[in-house]
Amino acid sequence: MQVLRIDHVHVEVADRDAAADWFEGVLGLRRHPDFAVWAEDPMGPLILVGGDGYPALSLFARDAAPPSRDATVAFRVDGAAFIAFIKTLATMKLTDRDGSPVTQDSVVDHDLSWSLYFTDPDINRLELTTYDYAEVAAAL
Repeated sequence: MQVLRIDHVHVEVADRDAAADWFEGVLGLRRHPDFAVWAEDPMGPLILVGGDGYPALSLFARDAAPPSRDATVAFRVDGAAFIAFIKTLATMKLTDRDGSPVTQDSVVDHDLSWSLYFTDPDINRLELTTYDYAEVAAAL
């Protein structure tokens, strides 16, 4: 057997619809119409799809409590999208795990890639990453 790709990641949120709106506004993930029926069940997932048309996240409702696990969901983008995202940070008002504002100074240089870490409104840790190292290095 050979795994083709990661299909989706389960993310716990207090309000699936509010979280879906946030993920669409920040990362461009949209509700997947083919799987909308699953979200009719309050315990079922609300599936979000990325630009490639495949499921990316399954939002599951949970009580408003701290996340039950420590995990990071990383989203890969090309260098141009990474740079464009950085330029919008002031308007998005993203924060890190400590509640500090995420700014261009928050970008992490991994020597082969660049990453930016932030949390969603439910304190799930997210990462935006690119492997277009030289392009981003030149822009920064």
